[in-house]
Amino acid sequence: MSVYPDNADMKESKVGYPELDTTRTTQEGDIITAHDVARPGLMTRLGLTPDSFRQRTLDDKHNQLNKTLKARHLNMIAIGGSIGAGLFVGSGGALATGGPASLLIDFSIIGIMMFNVVYALGELAIMFPISGGFYTYSTHFIDPSWGFAMGWNYVFQWAIVLPLELVVAGLTVNYWGANVNVAVWITIFWLAIIIINIFGVLGYAEEEFWVSALKLTTIVVFIIMGIVFACGGGPSNGWYSEYWGARLFYDPGAFRNGFFGFCSVFVTAAFAFSGTELVGLAAAESKTPQKSLPSAVKQVFWRITLFYILALFFVGILVPSDDERLLGSGLIDVSASPFVIAAVNAGIPAFGDFVNVVILLSVVSIGLSGVYGGSRTLTALAEQGYAPKIFAYVDRAGRPLVSTAAMLAFGPLAYVALASSGTVVFDWLQALSGLAALFTWGSICLAHIRFRHAWAYQGHTLDELPFKSMFGIYGSWVGLILIILVLIAQFYTAVAPLNAYDFFQSYLALFVVIAFYIAGWIWKREGWRKLSEIDVDSGRREVDWEAYEKLKQEKQAWPAWRRVLDKLF
Repeated sequence: MSVYPDNADMKESKVGYPELDTTRTTQEGDIITAHDVARPGLMTRLGLTPDSFRQRTLDDKHNQLNKTLKARHLNMIAIGGSIGAGLFVGSGGALATGGPASLLIDFSIIGIMMFNVVYALGELAIMFPISGGFYTYSTHFIDPSWGFAMGWNYVFQWAIVLPLELVVAGLTVNYWGANVNVAVWITIFWLAIIIINIFGVLGYAEEEFWVSALKLTTIVVFIIMGIVFACGGGPSNGWYSEYWGARLFYDPGAFRNGFFGFCSVFVTAAFAFSGTELVGLAAAESKTPQKSLPSAVKQVFWRITLFYILALFFVGILVPSDDERLLGSGLIDVSASPFVIAAVNAGIPAFGDFVNVVILLSVVSIGLSGVYGGSRTLTALAEQGYAPKIFAYVDRAGRPLVSTAAMLAFGPLAYVALASSGTVVFDWLQALSGLAALFTWGSICLAHIRFRHAWAYQGHTLDELPFKSMFGIYGSWVGLILIILVLIAQFYTAVAPLNAYDFFQSYLALFVVIAFYIAGWIWKREGWRKLSEIDVDSGRREVDWEAYEKLKQEKQAWPAWRRVLDKLF
């Protein structure tokens, strides 16, 4: 009988657990021929034992993280993960600024842009499901200095979002008239986010799954109510007890504040879509990205069409753009949510209360996403030598421990909101994060364009790609051009008031990105990569082409209706 000795050489298996070196022999002289993996207990895998905090050393130098996310997790992260205060609350200010037509048109344009961004990201993430996702793609396919800038820009974007969302969560509770200092609620929600992060990626994924399901259900219910209200089927004690139609598009009007108002809504729309790209980061921790990520990417179309465009169409129909409640009061006022206003106007204030519960959970969820996205990117920066090596520490539970702690440490910035000058400070914090997502999305599109060129330059064909962006390189060009147009629109709104304070507050993120780029270039002295210098093999996942071809043949034999469903979902 073979007995494994206590002093047998140990190494990490590809799943992150210690395994015995099969070339060793026992003290009794028995040869170990089995490839045996000693899997730690459940509590260690959940990160709840001292042993779970030991450093992990996988064979895969590109990805030390867990690969435990399931298809349902990726689907929900893709379809509902980024829905939060930007949609539920920010859309109210956008409606007041630009009117219902600007709201609908601008969100649709950003939606088209995001559709192409996510498909480009999906193609890259399935080929290269490596730690750091799109930051790493910028480094590999564009310019290492630009990748440095994008990585640190993304880390700081999410580091700032965390305290912002904690403040929103604290103020949301005050909607019910709770006579408790906001600092108490900030502390409670911050601790909740810390506790969820103890359970690593599965804690984040499970929370996202259930909260996203609740958010999507709420929006579907609102859309159904919107149809009923617009047709005059609302309660007799509310506004919508008779045919309502699209009267608000005529009075007070479809547009407000002219071209300036139209351009102003773009940034709100971009902020509302922030986090859509997180599905690309999550791909590095997926069990089967080749199978589950394409489905998750396809869900984005339905989220944009159904849960943004259609919901905001009914917001514009039901809520007057000149309603004073849309402007809110103070730092952040959840009563300014047009979803809540529509419910109150309809004579169903209880639904408004329910929406505020959903807003509360949503903003906590976005704060958690901030910790997830920022920590994974910071870990990748350290792995690439663009951040102190300590941030590359990943423990045996698959948690980027030091990076997660660093992101959580930004939470106490939320207490700044309690100071007399808190509003000013938070305006500048929002300015830092406002345009950051646009630079990230533009980099994804450019990285995809550069990857396709390098792929062809090195003799590869599109048939070698297991998943292809729906509109290919042209879709990425459309996405990149739209992003540039949005940046131009934001520049116009920043300079139109002829006020230096307003300009820097609106465009501060640009100067931050430039500063990071200069720092990256000084540090690494590396610039734009030539096609011949682009490595399309490092970090690439091996594709089981036999299984892939078998699946393609199976799909070709499907009836037309099933092939259409597969294309859409």
